[in-house]
Amino acid sequence: MNSFFDERVPSVPCPLPNLVLMLLRLLLLICAPLCESTELFLIVSPSRPIEGNTMTLTCKTRPPPQTLDAKLQFLFYKDGRVLGLARDSLPEFRIPAVRKEDSGSYWCQAKITSIKVKFSHRVQIEVHRVPVGNVSLEIQPPGGHLTEGEKLVLVCLVTGGTGDIIFFWFRGARGLSLKTKTQHSLMATFEIPAVRESDSDQYYCAADNGYGPSLSELVSITVRIPVSHPVLTLRAPEAQLVVGYTVELHCEAKRGSPPILYQFYHEDVALGNSSAPFGGGVSFNLSLTAEDSGNYYCEANNGQVAQRSEVVPLNITGRRTAKDVVRSIPSPVPQESTYFNSQAPEQPHLDYENVNIVSGDEVYSLVYCVQQEQPSAAEEPLGTHPGDKDSSAIYSRLKKADLTDTDYDDVM
Repeated sequence: MNSFFDERVPSVPCPLPNLVLMLLRLLLLICAPLCESTELFLIVSPSRPIEGNTMTLTCKTRPPPQTLDAKLQFLFYKDGRVLGLARDSLPEFRIPAVRKEDSGSYWCQAKITSIKVKFSHRVQIEVHRVPVGNVSLEIQPPGGHLTEGEKLVLVCLVTGGTGDIIFFWFRGARGLSLKTKTQHSLMATFEIPAVRESDSDQYYCAADNGYGPSLSELVSITVRIPVSHPVLTLRAPEAQLVVGYTVELHCEAKRGSPPILYQFYHEDVALGNSSAPFGGGVSFNLSLTAEDSGNYYCEANNGQVAQRSEVVPLNITGRRTAKDVVRSIPSPVPQESTYFNSQAPEQPHLDYENVNIVSGDEVYSLVYCVQQEQPSAAEEPLGTHPGDKDSSAIYSRLKKADLTDTDYDDVM
């Protein structure tokens, strides 16, 4: 039987005075009808609580407390634990932001005296959680194009969801796990303090609050390395540069994400440019003229920053001469033979030919003697007989070449 007082009075080791016993029986007779007719009910509002919202527990009596000639005190319980710190005359208990962990069995208690209490029926409360939705990944700085050494911030956002949310960050289409973080929030961040070129990839995040993970879209990140200061190299066939030589200007930056555009300059005047789509250096060929002496430099640019090389001077010392080319010894030039109608034999006609041959800084001087014979009138008609020539070198000598030597044949 539900009542505020036990119908049995506990026995005591020694008999109480008759007056006390009479008072107890009188109080029991007065309260018994009231206690038998009073009921307690626990009301939960809202009946389907949502995580994060307010939940109110109300302990109601029937009949209402105003009809009871007593002041009631209320307590609220969850799974056997008392909620709150002390008894209160208010039949209400409020949880400002209910959580999933607040699900359980609740009831309330009303107390009118130190002897008699009354309890409500138990109510099972299930706190509902809103699943996460619309997961997205944002990056800072925006755009996805970073320079090596910059900080990358990956922000995972959800537009819906309650309770503690577990955030995940992944790299690549195969889902390499980077970080896991649990927050009671709709947003969480993951930072890479200084990105490297190897961090270029696709990234995504996921969020889960107990109903299974929800994934964001893939976001591409590109990390580029600024070009280093290029090095300009002059490549020439000889140590001394002269007019007519072809000089190769080679410009190369050791570091930098391709493609790299190289520009060549002579005394701040642009000569031309060339692109290295896969990195490395490029060359520019220059056929020297007398006006090409001066300072040269090159510039490298890959869209991140433009870097300039050190200045390289080029000094043209003179013009190209015969001693700059090595030639083979030429054959003697055939001379036309002349025949006369005479019985007496003619003296041999001698032709001399002087040839200068240049080899490095040495000049060989050769003189050839060409003897021509004149046949008699009875012989074949007039004509040229190259086979009749007798060519021999009559002397040669070695001399040092100087700048006045020229490459030609001196016919004596």
